[in-house]
Amino acid sequence: MRRAVSVSAITNRIPAPLREAPATVLLLAAIVPLIALASDQAGYPLTHWAPDGLIVLALLALGMRGVGLRVAALPLTVRIALAALAGYTLLSFCSILWASAPGDAWEGADRTLLYLLVFALFACLRQTGRSAALLLATWLLAMIGLAVFVALHLDAVSGATLAKLFGGPRLLYPSGYVNANAALWLMAAWPALLLARSRLLWWGLRGAFAGGAVLLAELALLSQSRGSLYATAAMLLLVFALLGDRVRTFAVLAPVAAGIGAAAPAVLRVGDHLRDGEVTPTAVHAAIAAAVVAAVVAGLGVAIGAAIESRTVFSAGARRRVRYGIGAVALATLVGVVSAGWVAAGDPAARLRHAWDTFKSGRGYAANSSANRLVSGLGSNRYDFYRVALDEFAAHPLIGIGADNFQQQYLAHGRSDETPRYPHSVEMRTLAETGLAGMGLALVGLAAALAAGVRACRSSLAGSPDPLAGAVAAAALGGFAYWAVHGSFDWFWEFAGLGAPAFALLGLACALAPVTPLAAAAPPRAEARTAARGPRRPWIGGLGILAGVCLALGAAGSLAAPWLSRLEVQAAARIWPAAPRRAYARLDEAARLNPLSDEPYLVAGGIALRFGDLARADHEFSLALSRNHNGAYATLERGAIASIRGERQLALRLLRRALRLDPRNPLAREALARAQHGGRVDLQELNRSLLRKAQQLL
Repeated sequence: MRRAVSVSAITNRIPAPLREAPATVLLLAAIVPLIALASDQAGYPLTHWAPDGLIVLALLALGMRGVGLRVAALPLTVRIALAALAGYTLLSFCSILWASAPGDAWEGADRTLLYLLVFALFACLRQTGRSAALLLATWLLAMIGLAVFVALHLDAVSGATLAKLFGGPRLLYPSGYVNANAALWLMAAWPALLLARSRLLWWGLRGAFAGGAVLLAELALLSQSRGSLYATAAMLLLVFALLGDRVRTFAVLAPVAAGIGAAAPAVLRVGDHLRDGEVTPTAVHAAIAAAVVAAVVAGLGVAIGAAIESRTVFSAGARRRVRYGIGAVALATLVGVVSAGWVAAGDPAARLRHAWDTFKSGRGYAANSSANRLVSGLGSNRYDFYRVALDEFAAHPLIGIGADNFQQQYLAHGRSDETPRYPHSVEMRTLAETGLAGMGLALVGLAAALAAGVRACRSSLAGSPDPLAGAVAAAALGGFAYWAVHGSFDWFWEFAGLGAPAFALLGLACALAPVTPLAAAAPPRAEARTAARGPRRPWIGGLGILAGVCLALGAAGSLAAPWLSRLEVQAAARIWPAAPRRAYARLDEAARLNPLSDEPYLVAGGIALRFGDLARADHEFSLALSRNHNGAYATLERGAIASIRGERQLALRLLRRALRLDPRNPLAREALARAQHGGRVDLQELNRSLLRKAQQLL
C-alpha cells in the first residue's frame, strides 16, 4: 500500500502537460537541435544538420515505439500529408539517378528527409493544448534568449570584430546570410505575437512574448531585408483575413508595432553609418539600447493589460464597449497607415512600374535607387534565376533536373555575374528540380497539413473542450506561414535552421487537429473484423517491424555517409600543408564514404597542384569528372594542366568545353585565348583560383 501511495505521489509531481502527453518529453529534446541549428550559420552546412537529422530519427523511433502509435489512428489529413511528403522525399532520392551532379542531389534529398522526419516527429505524437503550449513556449523563449545573446554580443564587440558581423550595412551574424538572418528572427516573432493574444496564458508570459517579438523584429531590421518587409505585409493580410478575434489581435499588435516603430530609427541608423564606411560601436550601442527599452516597455504594456483582463470580471456590456472602442481605434489606424503610405509612396501605379522595372532589369542591384535599401527598388538577379529555373522546368517538366542541381544549369544559361547554387524560391526549386511530379506531391502534402492545422485552430472557438489548442495551432501556423511566404522569393529551403523549425511548427499544428468520431471508432471495428477473420498471423507484424527497421537504418546511413565524408574533407583541408600523405588518405576515405560526390577529388587535385604534382592533379580532376560529367571547374583545371604540359589539342578541347559549361567565366575565356595563341596558362594564377574555389567548397 505504501508503495502505491509513493508512486502516486511521484506521478502527481510530474507537470500536467507531461502527464497528458508523455511524448512531449521527446519533443522537448528535439527543440535542442533546432535551437543549435539556428544559432550557427542557420544550419546551412551539411556537417551541422546531418547529425541533427540522426537525432530526430532516433527520437521519432523512440516515440513510435514508446507511444505505440498507429498511423491509422491519426486524422486523415495528417496521414495524407505524411504520405505525400514521404513521396516527395522518395522522388528527391530517385532524382539522383538522372541528376548531372548526383552528389549534390544526394545532399538535397537528405535535407528533404530531415524535414520529413521533423514533421513526422511533431505531427505523429498527439498533443493537448497545454503540452503544445509548453513546447511552443519553450522554443520561443529559447529564440528570445538567443536574440538577447546576439544583442549583447553586438553591444560588447567593437572595431574590426564588429565589422565582421556585418556585410556592408547589413547584419550577417549569426546566420552568415542577411535575408536568412531576418527570417530567423521573424519566424519566431510571429508565433510570439499570436500567442501573446491568448487569454488562456499567464499574463507574465504574454508580456514576455510581446516584448520578445519587439526585440526579434528589431534584430531582423538590422539585416535590412527587403524580402522580410514584403513578407511582413503579406503576413498582416493573412493574419487579419484568416484568424478570428481581430480586435484582440490588434490590441496586442498595437503596442508591439509601436515599440518596433519607436526603436526603428536608431536601428536603421546603424546601417547608414556602416554604408558610409564608419564602424561605430556608439551607433550599435544606441540601437541595442533603444531595442531593449522598446521591448521592455511593450512587454510591460501587454503584461499589464493581460493581468487586468485575467483578474477583472467585466460585464457583457463593458466587454462590448471595449471591443467597439478598440475596433474604432483599429479602423482609424488602418486609415492613417494607408494614407501615410500613399503620401510617402506617391503614385501607386508609378511605384509598381518602378518595382517591376528594377526587378527584371539586367543590371541587378545597380538598378535600385540610392535611397534606403528597403525602399530603393526590387533590383537583384532573381529575375534571371527564375528565368533559368522555368526554362529548366520547361525542358524537364515531369521529374525535373534533380535535387540541388541548379548551379550547373545557371552557369551554362544565366546572364548575371552571380553563380547561385539554388533558384532563390521554394516554388521555383520544386518545379525546376523535381518537376510536376514533385510539385504535385509537395502541394498535396502541404495542403493536407494546413487543412489539419486549420481544423486545430477552430478549437479556439467557444464551447471547444480544449480552446488553448486552437491558440497554439494558430501561433505555430503563423511561424510556418512566414517561412513559406518569405521563402517564396529566397533560398530558405537550403537553411536547415529555418526549414526544420518551420516543419516542426507545421507538425505541431497537425498534432492538435481533432480526431473525427469515425476515426476514433475505427479501432473497435478493426478488432471486430480481425475477430471475424480469425487470429492475425504473427509474421505480418514481424514483416512490418522489419520494414520499419530497414527504413530507419537506410535513413540513418543516408544521413551519416555524406556527413562523415564532409568531415574527412575538412580534416584534409586542415592538415595538408604539414601532412599531405595523410590528407590524401583522408580524401580517399571521404570518396569511399560518399561514392557520388566529386568534392574529395576536387580538393585532392587542388592539393596536388599546390605541390606542383601535375600528374596527380590531372588524375584527381579526371576522377571528379567521372562523378560529375558537367563539372566546369574540374574541366577548366584539366585543360589548364594540359596547356602547361604542352598538350595543346587536349587543352583546347577541354578549355572549349569548360567555356561552354561556364560561358561567363573570365578565367576560362583567358585560358582558352592563351591556348589558342600557343601560350600556356600561368600556374600561379591557377593555384590562386583553385584556392578560392576550395574555400568556397568548404
